[in-house]
Amino acid sequence: MPGLFISFEGIDGAGKSTHIGALAAAFKTQGRAVTLTREPGGTPLAETLRTLVLNDPMDALTEALLMFAARRDHLVGVIMPALARGDVVLCDRFTDATFAYQGGGRGFDETVLTQLERMVQGRADSVNGRLIQPELTVWFDLAPEEAAKRLAGARVPDKFESQPVEFFRRVADGYARRLMGDAGRFARIDGGQTQQAVWHDVHAVFVAKGWLA
Repeated sequence: MPGLFISFEGIDGAGKSTHIGALAAAFKTQGRAVTLTREPGGTPLAETLRTLVLNDPMDALTEALLMFAARRDHLVGVIMPALARGDVVLCDRFTDATFAYQGGGRGFDETVLTQLERMVQGRADSVNGRLIQPELTVWFDLAPEEAAKRLAGARVPDKFESQPVEFFRRVADGYARRLMGDAGRFARIDGGQTQQAVWHDVHAVFVAKGWLA
């Protein structure tokens, strides 16, 4: 079977990570090989860059360059080989997060981010400029105020998690702009529901796609 690339997006505390494991189990039950991965990260080099990005102070351009450097290594080392094997790749965040956090949250120039996206995700075999993108992006949409309540006291926050609520409002707006620009790729999930209701909606999306029974 052909490989399947799926990303999960949402602000910190939206609950996306809770459902990735359940979805992986559902695919495995149907006999699919699954590669679970994350961004920034997924390879030794990308995990090193993740530590820098999440903890060290730097300007928005430096953040963006490190994010896309990690993404390129991740694509070459993990994502593309897994898709070539026919795996289902479930990725906790991908490029939409860079547009949301660095573009929306930090206010960095999205034109530059688009240039980096084309450079890093361009396909050498493409004749129409098509980028390597997830076939489906599941966006867990949650009010920043509610996300902040969920994160309070959960763990020591990294430099993004410790940002004020207004920062996450801008991040959420960044995700909304990405959805409007490529609506067919997104499935918006109401992250304010109960965990059971969220899973029901997530599962229903994949059943409707014909990817799960």
